[in-house]
Amino acid sequence: MVSKDQAIGGAILVVCTVVAVVYLIALFAYQWIIGLLPWLNIGPAAEVRFWLIAIPVLVAFVAILFIGAWIGWTMATTPPPKPIEEITTELEETKEEPAAEPAATEEAATEEKPAAKKKK
Repeated sequence: MVSKDQAIGGAILVVCTVVAVVYLIALFAYQWIIGLLPWLNIGPAAEVRFWLIAIPVLVAFVAILFIGAWIGWTMATTPPPKPIEEITTELEETKEEPAAEPAATEEAATEEKPAAKKKK
């Protein structure tokens, strides 16, 4: 059985493949398609080829601008990081604290051992 993500991935693959094939046929076999369907009366081949190229370029250009705007918005709304000096002092403080704790736990362990011996 296929998971939901795999099914969506397969659907995206099929749709993209179909769109690519239809686009390539429309771009390179325009005259042949018009020959098969003379009643379409679409217009000159150069005009259709222009739009077949211009529309995907426009979509790609707008998508790139959208990604750039998203990156800019993210950078503008994200708070600045802490200075490295603060981070290093915090790391040094955390390294010193655990060093003091094991000594305390060793003392507690030595105190518990004689009590355990008394129970036996």
